[in-house]
Amino acid sequence: MTWVIYQTQPGTTADQQKQAQDQLIPETRARVGRVFGEQVTVTSFNTRGVPVLGSGLAGRYAVIGAAFEAGDTDVACFQEVLSYWHLRLLARRMPSFRYVSCRPSLAGPAGGLVTFSRLPVAGTAYRGFGVPPQAPGISRLARYRAGMKGALVTRLAQPRMCVVSMHPVANRDGDWSRASRFYPLHRAQLDALTQVVRGVPVPAVVCGDFNIDRDSSLFGGFLEETGLSDVFEGGCPATFRAEYLPVGETPHCIDFILATQGVKAETTTVLFTGKVPLAGGPGYVSDHVGLYARLFLAPS
Repeated sequence: MTWVIYQTQPGTTADQQKQAQDQLIPETRARVGRVFGEQVTVTSFNTRGVPVLGSGLAGRYAVIGAAFEAGDTDVACFQEVLSYWHLRLLARRMPSFRYVSCRPSLAGPAGGLVTFSRLPVAGTAYRGFGVPPQAPGISRLARYRAGMKGALVTRLAQPRMCVVSMHPVANRDGDWSRASRFYPLHRAQLDALTQVVRGVPVPAVVCGDFNIDRDSSLFGGFLEETGLSDVFEGGCPATFRAEYLPVGETPHCIDFILATQGVKAETTTVLFTGKVPLAGGPGYVSDHVGLYARLFLAPS
């Protein structure tokens, strides 16, 4: 079992609480009319954990933590929480999330994955993807970094549901075709994730920064192999900000909340879409937007 519990005291200012509420209570899109079954609200967010220096990380994390503390999320899946300092910055702002799941490693949470939950957690497991095979154009260092990636499985006590968070290797070229040098790495890591998904009890939610384009054959093939469905029904906008891409490149939707059969979305929306007051002036809290889904488990 690889889960820990933090119980910290809040330290947010009134301004931070106000901007947090503005960030996490946006207009949502209704998916269904009448809801039956148990409900759980899940969010997924790449926190932009790097660079550690020069990115206003402490201030950004303070806003992120305050936003979630002010919101109604039950389970928050974070990516790029790369050190225990990152983890403490979030935990001190999120005292109502008493269950904080991660796999400890020497530097910090394994894979940079941490799941905060207001709901009791029955257990947690981390599954590493392993070092991918050699591929033309991929350096040994890139393969080593890819080998540090994995999936964090958090099993809720009530409702009985698994939440899988993941963050595979980044595609530096923005090319997800079969001819891409990153295709073998993505394929290997998606195959590993497929095995993780097939091994967890259902119902389950799989979310994170997938680093693959929604319109790619990689993503379509993964959905087909796992039987998962996109709770946004393909309607999510680009999740990586154009401001962080080279001039002329097109942003893509690369973050997802997916679900097994029997898990339906009542509402979905994106979070942290605009700039917020930060120490150096207005800015984004991350290079990604966050995903939010209020889900319900259909009675069996």
